[in-house]
Amino acid sequence: QVQLDQSGGGLVHPGGSLRLSCTISGSGFNSRDFNVMGWYRQAPGKERELVGDISKFGILKYADSVRGRFTISRDNAKNAAYLQMDNLEPEDTAVYYCRLDIPGHTAWGQGTQVTVSS
Repeated sequence: QVQLDQSGGGLVHPGGSLRLSCTISGSGFNSRDFNVMGWYRQAPGKERELVGDISKFGILKYADSVRGRFTISRDNAKNAAYLQMDNLEPEDTAVYYCRLDIPGHTAWGQGTQVTVSS
């Protein structure tokens, strides 16, 4: 069994910053396996979309809409990934989810609300 626990999020003014964290737990996770940790978001009335992801070896991918403003990182020793969001825009308002892909299994975090509003 694998669990993802998210923290962070909240309300911020346009131009502000937030940091999300995602920690892996559970006996089903073997840190020696290849894995990818990703961040997704879902705005009201829209489909869930990829924000970006990072592989175990640090290979990064970002959506065009956040490239240059958001930074994904991870700490393999802590089994954790982070999403640093800078210069936030109202269009970034959504529920943000972390996701873990390991061989044969995908796990999702519980989601956390990010609201960008003046």
